[in-house]
Amino acid sequence: MVNVGLLIRIEAKPDKVAEVEARLKSVVDIVRAEGKAVVWFGLRLGPTTFAIYDAFATEEDRQAHLDANFEALRKAGEQLFTGPPAVEHIDVVASLIPGE
Repeated sequence: MVNVGLLIRIEAKPDKVAEVEARLKSVVDIVRAEGKAVVWFGLRLGPTTFAIYDAFATEEDRQAHLDANFEALRKAGEQLFTGPPAVEHIDVVASLIPGE
């Protein structure tokens, strides 16, 4: 069951859009290997706006994922983003996930 999540908004520098998209695609295997996220999405919301949405069964899994990955995201952002990623901790009130 999914109970908590993260919504991380990213604004790419206009000349770094393709690189941000490629990085998001490459992160899937890292998140899969980590094994904390129940679902993970790299999203494009507009021409230069991206987001990451991931959800977790427990607060402990969410925090462990954030602890393991946020510094790398912040560091990449120094070169790729117009500002720091906006991180929102969210509560999942309902979900539809295959197999549940």
